[in-house]
Amino acid sequence: MDNNRSRIVTEGTHRAPNRSMLRAVGFGDGDFEKPIIGIASGHSTITPCNMGIGPLAERAEQAVREAGGMPQTFGTITISDGISMGTEGMKFSLVSREVIADSIETVVGGQSMDGVIAIGGCDKNMPGAIIAMARLNVPAIFVYGGTIKPGKHRGQDLTVVSVFEAVGAHSAGKIDDTELHEIECRAIPGAGSCGGMYTANTMSSAIEVLGLSLPGSSTMAAEDPEKAENAAESGRVLVEAVRANRLPSELLTFKAFENAIAVIMALGGSTNAVLHLIAIADAAGVVLTVDDFERIRTKVPVLCDLKPSGKYVATDLHRVGGVPLIMKMLLDRGLLHGDCMTITGQTIAETLANIPGEPPAGQDIVRPFDQPLYAEGHLAILKGNLALDGAVAKISGVKVPVITGPARVFDSEEECLESILAGSIYAGDVLVIRYEGPKGGPGMREMLAPTSAIIGAGLGDSVGFITDGRFSGGTFGLVVGHVSPEAAVGGTIGLLKEGDSITIDARQLLLQVNVSDEELAERRAAWTEPAPRYTKGVLAKFAKLVSSASLGAVTDRF
Repeated sequence: MDNNRSRIVTEGTHRAPNRSMLRAVGFGDGDFEKPIIGIASGHSTITPCNMGIGPLAERAEQAVREAGGMPQTFGTITISDGISMGTEGMKFSLVSREVIADSIETVVGGQSMDGVIAIGGCDKNMPGAIIAMARLNVPAIFVYGGTIKPGKHRGQDLTVVSVFEAVGAHSAGKIDDTELHEIECRAIPGAGSCGGMYTANTMSSAIEVLGLSLPGSSTMAAEDPEKAENAAESGRVLVEAVRANRLPSELLTFKAFENAIAVIMALGGSTNAVLHLIAIADAAGVVLTVDDFERIRTKVPVLCDLKPSGKYVATDLHRVGGVPLIMKMLLDRGLLHGDCMTITGQTIAETLANIPGEPPAGQDIVRPFDQPLYAEGHLAILKGNLALDGAVAKISGVKVPVITGPARVFDSEEECLESILAGSIYAGDVLVIRYEGPKGGPGMREMLAPTSAIIGAGLGDSVGFITDGRFSGGTFGLVVGHVSPEAAVGGTIGLLKEGDSITIDARQLLLQVNVSDEELAERRAAWTEPAPRYTKGVLAKFAKLVSSASLGAVTDRF
């Protein structure tokens, strides 16, 4: 696209009506030659992730104006995954990624803007914004609203996952009503996105590595002064990027995605990164597959001891060097492409030139490269007759990497959670939650409620989970999500029967049902496609358009 599209407002007297509209929003005679910068603000009081974004948008707007640009602020949506988790509302979560992308693309394209700053907090804000930037291909930068500081209870750090696990512990009789209430009240102390290396912090880190946000910005706390200054600096950098015509297509290369995958492995990031990075790459015209994740996983160790499977939160990582430290450690060992460009005009190698290549002494948040938490990456791609196109498992912190057990089959998350809370799930079971995929859900809900309930009940190391839905970035244990093909399109997961023997093998990267091919063929012949759960509205449109999870669950692959 032409990077100077907004110049149409100055071309000839027939453009006077366009200029008149802009005068009404603050343009003067000298402003029509300035670059028009969109500021896509995800401010919302729906969720603590986004409630601090308003002041950041104001700082960015001021900085753009001072740098010689003309800012135009507009809103985009968010929903809170944490609030909708475990409810029908969670079906709208992944859908919101597409709505955010569509809305930013619509406004920036419709108003012929020269560049865009997107400011977001909750999980889908980030991939949604970057998908839009890739589609538009005008100079762009992302500002993360910031992570939350941990809650405290009895000397322990709390996050939102602590509450879900407390519910499971309460149902198992391990804590009383008072303890549950205390954890509920203390877990979320203020503004910011969930504090562990869950999906929001994983994706903010990935965007920093991709070069579309400023160095060191992805682990800043929402409430710290440096976050507001980061928003201002992002505005200044973007105006300069518009003048230099630095485009997302120059940043979002295959090598840049390899860099992002490597850093996510080292961080111990969320399984959702697989889905979102494939979707972003698709928007950028880059072919990225689940096999690329597996290839890189075997080369990169897990260096950070971060929640959900570890001890620390994102603010702890920030304190010892943040994502730039991890990037430099990988770069020094040939595991990062240093020639990839960033929105600042510097390469990755230039950006990291003065960053130490070893973690600071006297801390164990980031391990030395030769003493990693795990020798290989944690996001494994499993395949087999249950996942012909692949499935995603987070294998860090898994004490029992192999399980073969009877299938406990549920056609919705609610059915499964009810059984867990009723105490009818036992060690050795393999829980199957199906018809929760991108099309079947629709919306590919996250299964944090049942997995946390299992952890709280003390069964986390003895029960397996598989689903064609997603698992929250806060999930850990022997869980396998994104099973593709999904049940709603005739995938093998939809053919399972109660009691079938299922094997999850994280060592052999295997996910299979132990029945014969002949038996599966008979079941497939008898299977009928279920009627859609929604026939009108955004969920119906999503279900009709959405691709497989193995392709990023995108909605524009026609």
